Amino acid sequence: MATRARVRAPELVGKGGWLNTGDQQYTLADLRGRIVILDFWTFCCVNCLHVLDELRELEEKHRDTVVIIGVHSPKFVHEAEHQAVVDAVERYEVHHPVLDDPELATWKQYAVRAWPTLVVIDPEGYVVAQHAGEGHAHAIEKLVEELEAEHAAKGTLRRGDGPYVAPEPVATHLRFPGKALLLPDGGFLVSDTTRHRLVEIERDGETVRRHYGTGDRGLADGAPDEVRFSEPQGLAVLPDGRIAVADTVNHAIRALDLTTGVTTTLAGTGRQWWQGSPTSGAAREVDLSSPWDVAWFADRLWIAMAGVHQLWSYDPESGTVQVAAGTTNEGLVDGPADEAWFAQPSGLAASTDGERLWVADSETSALRYVDRDRSVHTAVGTGLFDFGHRDGAADQALFQHPLGVTALPDGSVAVSDTYNHALRRYDPATREVTTLATDLREPSDAVVVDGDLVVVESARHRLTRLRLPEEAVRVADQAHRTQRAATEIAPGTLRLDVVFQAPAGQKLDTRYGPSTRLLVSSTPPELLAEGAGPGTDLFRDLVLADGVTEGVLHVSAMAASCDDDPANEYPACHVHQQDWGVPVRVSAQGTSRLPLVLAGMDEQA
Repeated sequence: MATRARVRAPELVGKGGWLNTGDQQYTLADLRGRIVILDFWTFCCVNCLHVLDELRELEEKHRDTVVIIGVHSPKFVHEAEHQAVVDAVERYEVHHPVLDDPELATWKQYAVRAWPTLVVIDPEGYVVAQHAGEGHAHAIEKLVEELEAEHAAKGTLRRGDGPYVAPEPVATHLRFPGKALLLPDGGFLVSDTTRHRLVEIERDGETVRRHYGTGDRGLADGAPDEVRFSEPQGLAVLPDGRIAVADTVNHAIRALDLTTGVTTTLAGTGRQWWQGSPTSGAAREVDLSSPWDVAWFADRLWIAMAGVHQLWSYDPESGTVQVAAGTTNEGLVDGPADEAWFAQPSGLAASTDGERLWVADSETSALRYVDRDRSVHTAVGTGLFDFGHRDGAADQALFQHPLGVTALPDGSVAVSDTYNHALRRYDPATREVTTLATDLREPSDAVVVDGDLVVVESARHRLTRLRLPEEAVRVADQAHRTQRAATEIAPGTLRLDVVFQAPAGQKLDTRYGPSTRLLVSSTPPELLAEGAGPGTDLFRDLVLADGVTEGVLHVSAMAASCDDDPANEYPACHVHQQDWGVPVRVSAQGTSRLPLVLAGMDEQA
C-alpha cells in the first residue's frame, strides 16, 4: 500500500449543531475506529446534490465501517438559517448526520475552497485524502476498501451501527413541491419533488385528485401506480397536449399524458452528462444533467440544464436534443448563445409575446433572457458573489438565488426570489424591480390564474394564492457578498497548481491526447494580465495586472483516469471535474502559490 500523508483531522465545529443524530452531539473522538467522510456542501449547489447521489451506494455498502458527515457550509445568507438547513436535509433525503456550520468554522479549519469537497479521515483520526467536485465515488470506494483492510489488520477498525437517526416523518399533501402548471379545467399539476411524484390538485389549490408515481425514487415508465420519478421539477405543455416533466435526478425529460395517465421518457438515458459526452443527437441516446425546468419557446422545448450551466432544447418532430445556449462554464457572461455563461439556470418562462425566454439564473442571483436571435442578455444581476434584496433600477437591484420566473400579462415578469422568501417583479419597459409579496417560504414557482398568482411555497409544502397588488411592497435594502474570506495573493506572478492524483490502480488516460484540461478566467477580466484561457496542463503561472487589487479567479479543471491494466482492452474510465470561484485580494503579504485540490493531497501544504 502506498504511503499516505499523516495530517491530524481538525475537530468538527458548527454553531448550528448536529442534525440526523437524535440531538446527540459528536466529536471526532466519538467516531474513532470508523472511516469518516466529510462532505462539505451547501444546498443551493447542484454539484453538491450530484455528490449526495454519488455517495448513496457507497453509504449503503459500507454502512458498518463508514460514517458520512455532511458539513453544511453556506454561500447565501438564507443558507445560514438553521431551519433552512433542516428543510434541505429532508428535501434531498440526506440519510447521514449533518453538521450545521453557518460561520464556516470547520470549512476554514480544513482549508476548503469549493463546493462540494470530500475529505476522508482514517480510523485513527488522520486526513488521508481530499477531493473537490464530482466523479470521485469510485476513487473513494477503493480508498475505503484499502483502509478497511489496513485497519482491520492493525486492530484499529471498529464496525457497527453509525450515528444516523432518522427524523420523524411529517404528514402533508405535498412535500417540498418544486413547480406547478395550470391545467385547462383550472386545476393544477404540481411536482411533489421530495416524494418523487406528480400531484393533480383541484382549483382550490388544496384538494388532491390523484397522484402520478409510486412515491419511490426510480426511473420507470407506465401508469400512475407504476411510474417512478426522482425529484421531478419543471412542467410544460407540449403541442400535442402531453406535459413535459423535468425529472431532475434521473437526468431525463418525461412526458405525462393526462388522458391515459401514462408517463413515457422523451429524452435522457438516466445517466449524468460528463465533459466529452455528445451534446446533440437522438433524445433517448444523449445523457442530460439535472434538468430543472422546461418551457416551450421558438418551436422547441427548452430545458434549464442546471447541472452543466446550459440551456438545451428538444425538438419533438425530429426526436432530438441539443445544446441551445451556454458553454458549461459557470458565471454571468452575455452575448451569442454559444459563448454565454450561465450559473445553474433553474427557472424558464416564455414571454407573453413569444419574443423572449426568461431565465432564473440562480447561482448568479440573476434574471436573464434569450431573444429570438439566440442572444443572451442580463436584465438584473451582476455575478456569482453579489446578492440581496434591493428594489429599484435594474442595474442596482438584487435577488437572492431565484428559482422561478413567470411571464405576466402586461409583459413584465414575476420572479420567485427563493432565498429572500419573496415574489418580485421586473418591468422591461421601465427596467425597474419591485417587491410584490414577502413572508413566503422558499417560493420556487408561480402561475397566473384569473389575474392572481398562485405561488409554490416549497418550504411550506403548499400552493398560496396572492392578489397582484396595485402597489409594490416596500422593503429595507439588503446587499450581501459571499461569506468566504478572500485569499491574500502577492502581486506579480501567481503559481496556480491544481492537485490531481489518480486513484489507486488508475492512471491518466492519454490514449487519445491530453487527459487533463484547465480553463482560467477572472472577474473583472482586467485582474489577469497573462494566464487566462484554456490549456491542458494542471498548472499555470498567472500574471496579475497592476492596479487591480481584488476580484475572483474562475478555475475549471478536468482529469480523466482509467484502470491501469495493460491486459484489459476496454478499461473503465472516470472523469473528475470541478469549477472554483476563488475570491482574491492582492497584498504584499499574500501567497505566490494557489493550490486547488481536485483529488489527493497537496504535498507542498
